[in-house]
Amino acid sequence: MRRMQFGICILLATLAAGVAARGHGHRDGSAPPAAGNFDYYLMSLSWSPSYCVVHPDEAEQCGRHGFGFVLHGLWPEKRSGSWVQHCDTDAAPDAATVERALAFMPSRHLIEHEWRTHGACTGLDPKAYFELADRAFARVRIPAALATPRSPPALSADDIVHDFMDVNPGLGENMLSVVCHDGGELAEVRICLDKHLSPQACAGRTRSSCRHGSLRIPAAR
Repeated sequence: MRRMQFGICILLATLAAGVAARGHGHRDGSAPPAAGNFDYYLMSLSWSPSYCVVHPDEAEQCGRHGFGFVLHGLWPEKRSGSWVQHCDTDAAPDAATVERALAFMPSRHLIEHEWRTHGACTGLDPKAYFELADRAFARVRIPAALATPRSPPALSADDIVHDFMDVNPGLGENMLSVVCHDGGELAEVRICLDKHLSPQACAGRTRSSCRHGSLRIPAAR
């Protein structure tokens, strides 16, 4: 009888510990990743005209603001190709930080999402993270053909890669990729950066996802 009671106590203690762990971890019961444990950054530049075709009512980003590339995010990555996301944090960007970030990431919803999903995993506070993202975005030169064109450019994914390389010394083919929507429309250009924001080779999972031939690239409006 005592052995049975002891066994039940052990079982209840184990279940309680499991519930407590799940309360502080992810939905699958795993612990959240450790902030600051990553190898490099992946900077994602979103082609705003493509986004606005699908989201015309996004007032802060669309509605004839004339954006070309805007910053989608600055994401901590590992050399294995895995992403570091959803680290525990109680911090959030304050109003002043959000207002400054709107200059290069023109959506409050996106700013909040990027902090929760990616920024908290850098080990930086919100102000420092968005200042770093601002510097990263400012350091990349946009090719003339994609600097808010008023008519759709006739470019392939390879053209875009080489145009970015031409105007950004030190940027190699293995350091960036072009991402398309399923229909062959330009969505993003992604560039791998070290922790000092210099271009570096990407991990194996970072590949272009566009078809051969010219892409559909909506003009800026």
